[in-house]
Amino acid sequence: MFDSRTRRLIHLTRELIEARSLSGQENRAAAVVGRWMSALNFDRVVVDNFGNVWGCITGNREGRRLLLDGHLDTVDVGQKNRWTHDPFGGEELEGRLYGRGSSDMKGAVAGMILAASDFAADRDRDFAGQIFVSCTVCEEIFEGVAARKVSAAVRPDWVIIGESSDLNIKRGQRGRAELRVQTEGKSAHSSNPDMGRNAAYDMMDVVQRLRRLPPERDSFLGEGILELTDVCSFPYPGASVIPEYCVATYDRRLLPGDTKETVLEQIRAVLCELVQTDSEIRAEVWCAREDITCYTGARMEAERFFPAWSTAEDHPLVVAAEEGLRGAGLDPQLSHYSFCTNGSHYAGELGLPTIGFGPSPERLAHTTDEYIQIEDLISAYNGYRGILGAIMR
Repeated sequence: MFDSRTRRLIHLTRELIEARSLSGQENRAAAVVGRWMSALNFDRVVVDNFGNVWGCITGNREGRRLLLDGHLDTVDVGQKNRWTHDPFGGEELEGRLYGRGSSDMKGAVAGMILAASDFAADRDRDFAGQIFVSCTVCEEIFEGVAARKVSAAVRPDWVIIGESSDLNIKRGQRGRAELRVQTEGKSAHSSNPDMGRNAAYDMMDVVQRLRRLPPERDSFLGEGILELTDVCSFPYPGASVIPEYCVATYDRRLLPGDTKETVLEQIRAVLCELVQTDSEIRAEVWCAREDITCYTGARMEAERFFPAWSTAEDHPLVVAAEEGLRGAGLDPQLSHYSFCTNGSHYAGELGLPTIGFGPSPERLAHTTDEYIQIEDLISAYNGYRGILGAIMR
């Protein structure tokens, strides 16, 4: 049997799972969060023009502004007929809660909201500083872009990302850039190829040269890999026509110190080498820029460049988090995320001390029959309370 607080934690997680929330369609999940924050006596509950929801609880003494950050959106379920559990049912079975977003990251969002509220209530607000809980939108599309609104309003001193960490402390991550490389040829009928220049052939040369480019390496975060993810020629479909343009998309994993210009310049140097061997090659590279309409109707537009970050293992935030988690009965290990998070903004862009802590292993994110272990959910809730106790005392 679960106690009342655990049942409440399960109930909020289930409500969030039931609230379908693809990127740009988080309105139902945002409404759940806003309603719960208000009922739990947060001092302030705000919905900004992007649709982010954040709440604040203020202690009775001066202190740090600590932000607990999560996101409301999820990826799609894919082929629903491959799921053996309703992806929006929040089914509880054999110690698990099933559903899209259960692990990434609605369980963590529920844990942070309730941990903040219970921490403050149990102490009758006798703590130093302010606790903020943010629930951002469109993170699966733009890691950290919606979070810019939150940081501007909240102005946090320290940040804790609730992404899945298997109850360990993540003190960094590689960043991510989406790069587009384009070659330009000359269109002609495919029966007379000598009359044109095939942009796809030129792209083949570019791809082979970029594949030989040695990756940079960071002793903590690993390699700054450059991986081809898509190639498309134009006009498309190319019926009896020589492609005039060809565009390749690359995923570049970023390391600390990488900037948009340094990353682009690395590719430009390769393109320049190719031009020296063939002066008729026309090629360029840029950072992809995309936009999405938020559920509020606001338009979010940004370049797909999300910086890397790391926090020193002896930083007071890391030390306090370790202390708080051990006090909660956990045994956290220090490592880094393999994927990108809102930390790309808080730490990568703003330089704020940031760590990650959340339930579930990273491997469960975006999977068919996604689930969260209820035991992990409870441990994360207790862990958040432990961290708050160590930082806000």
